[in-house]
Amino acid sequence: MSSRSRFAGGAVAGTVCLAVIAGALIWAECTSVTRRDAAPAAASATTPASATRYLGVYAPGTPGSYDQVGSFASATGTEPGIVVYYSVWGESFAAAFASQAQGRGATVLVQLQPNHGAVGAVADGRDDAYLRSYAQQVRRFGHQVIISFGQEMNGPWYSWGQGHVPPSLFIAAWRHMITLFRAQGATNVTWLWDVNCELGKPLPVAPWWPGSAYVTWAGLDCYYAKPSDTFSSIFGPTIAAIRKVKSKPVLIAETASGPASGKQREAQIRSLFAGTEADHLLGFVWFDQKQDDGPYHQDWRLEDDPAALAAFKAAAKQYG
Repeated sequence: MSSRSRFAGGAVAGTVCLAVIAGALIWAECTSVTRRDAAPAAASATTPASATRYLGVYAPGTPGSYDQVGSFASATGTEPGIVVYYSVWGESFAAAFASQAQGRGATVLVQLQPNHGAVGAVADGRDDAYLRSYAQQVRRFGHQVIISFGQEMNGPWYSWGQGHVPPSLFIAAWRHMITLFRAQGATNVTWLWDVNCELGKPLPVAPWWPGSAYVTWAGLDCYYAKPSDTFSSIFGPTIAAIRKVKSKPVLIAETASGPASGKQREAQIRSLFAGTEADHLLGFVWFDQKQDDGPYHQDWRLEDDPAALAAFKAAAKQYG
């Protein structure tokens, strides 16, 4: 193996078998991986690659530039298998960026954000023209794409979330969008239903569940925000809640440990890798951005913290 590891890159034919744990091993879910040149059935659950674990990243500047993703790869010695960008409602699919990611062996994950009351417009068909165009762009791209719609909807901080949009309307919009994409032949999409973890109080996930036929992967967003945070304390309750609703492959779609954790930061990074593996998750996406607004908006970057970076690199060598 070369000094730079590659995690879950490309689109490869094969089968992924994922053990599903909910307190005890209960069963294994095997997901067929569709070749690029094969057209899967409309309701099939396709996945980007046949690897057992994914290491992804969100880096500032995407999708306008791949530079920061490349810097992360160079600093950590890993070539991410998933690369995230956030898309404001009304924007086109970033096909050029997705092609760059594909060329580096990565699958793009689009966090499609239904701003400005778009949930209702999706549900009742008023935004069909936009979604139809978007679906056609994704179909023409021809490679696997992961799409999440309205992430963290079980929390109150986004306009499409709890307290702003009723779960029934969100579910109607989600189902309408997936049905429209399938009708347009955009079957190269892995649909990621992405909730937020509990933040000291329950953030129920079950009311927002759109149904197994409309979800490929389940996701959760959660951060190590303080020294006492552990993998089981911050991820455990929400992973259990997701698996109680329905057994689907689970991806940590946003995470990081920040400087507020002090000397515990390196231990938390190691526990992220170990916990992802022990809980049989698909993998995780590191949020490599500087923020400065409270415990959940820290400087999450690894590159400026030699000890944290060293812990990440060492754990990554044993992962995948």
